[in-house]
Amino acid sequence: MNNNENINMQGAVCPLPIAQNRQIIMGHGSGGKLSQDLINYLFIPPLDNPTLRAGNDAGVVSIKPGTQIAISTDSHVVWPLFFPGGDIGRLAICGTVNDIAMMGASPKYLTAGFILEEGLEMILLQRVVESMKTAAEEAGVQIIAGDTKVVQKGKADLLYINTSGVGVLPPGLSINGANARTGDLVILSGPIGDHGIAVLSARGDLGFEADVTSDIAPLNHLVSSMLNPNEVDPHSLPESNQCPIHVLRDPTRGGLATSLNEIAQQSQVSILIDESKIPVRPAVEAACEMLGFDPLYIANEGKLIAIVKREQAERILSLMQAAPYGKDSVIIGEVRPDPKGRVLMKTLIGSTRVVEILSGELLPRIC
Repeated sequence: MNNNENINMQGAVCPLPIAQNRQIIMGHGSGGKLSQDLINYLFIPPLDNPTLRAGNDAGVVSIKPGTQIAISTDSHVVWPLFFPGGDIGRLAICGTVNDIAMMGASPKYLTAGFILEEGLEMILLQRVVESMKTAAEEAGVQIIAGDTKVVQKGKADLLYINTSGVGVLPPGLSINGANARTGDLVILSGPIGDHGIAVLSARGDLGFEADVTSDIAPLNHLVSSMLNPNEVDPHSLPESNQCPIHVLRDPTRGGLATSLNEIAQQSQVSILIDESKIPVRPAVEAACEMLGFDPLYIANEGKLIAIVKREQAERILSLMQAAPYGKDSVIIGEVRPDPKGRVLMKTLIGSTRVVEILSGELLPRIC
């Protein structure tokens, strides 16, 4: 046995980061370092393949020469089911639509699986399904298959939803977390932290009322306008197209900081961001100050990060600002060669600090 392995309770060989946590804890669902350890040391070794190992928001596979599809799945366990600006149904649709869109793909079809707790009121379930219908129509996708299971009372928080989706990529297009290049600029599509604070406020965890609305939104139309503004169908892009957008990522669990760290690690570059350029609504900032939270780690559900060629950044920024869900877009940083795999931030007082990946559980059950 080498020094990186240990024996778990069943006697099987287990890498140290997992062996040190012999039970699943809430932090394993945070989207941060514990989540990464769980994926990298427990799931990937037995299931390993190049598509899974890429570590993107969706898996991209070729089904025949010249035809690629993106596939993603997500489970939603938010509590409460309804909160300012959204609900678990809208969240389920937008979450999967956005994961597919972050690969540059056009989402087409979704499936939905429902875990229903005994005692769930039918009227609540109907509201959720109606919300899913509205969100799917906005995104332009169809829910073509589904499943329902019922568990005993007390075995779930009324309702959990899993959604999976499929989208089609334009020929020759490659957008993924490993594509960031030195000199690229980093664009953020709007203020951060709205979703996490809205859910906490609805849950009563803040101890005071915050006038914050979740940012849940389908971002596929925004991505389409960024990719090909002059065409009705973004999939008419020529195969020789050299896309100026290198990386797209929606900073959900773990927030902006964790998503940027993932990209820096995938691309083996350094990302420098400017704290003064990062938009945060006053109400979100106030809530974070009261609770000791950092907005950089708060979840979002309607924002994206775009890492683009410097020469095309202003053009892409203008396209984003012209779209409904991108009107507050701003350039917040740049890609540098070193230190590889790290995110740095120029602070408001002019110093530079390291922005680490989320190490524990900041806000439970917000997506």
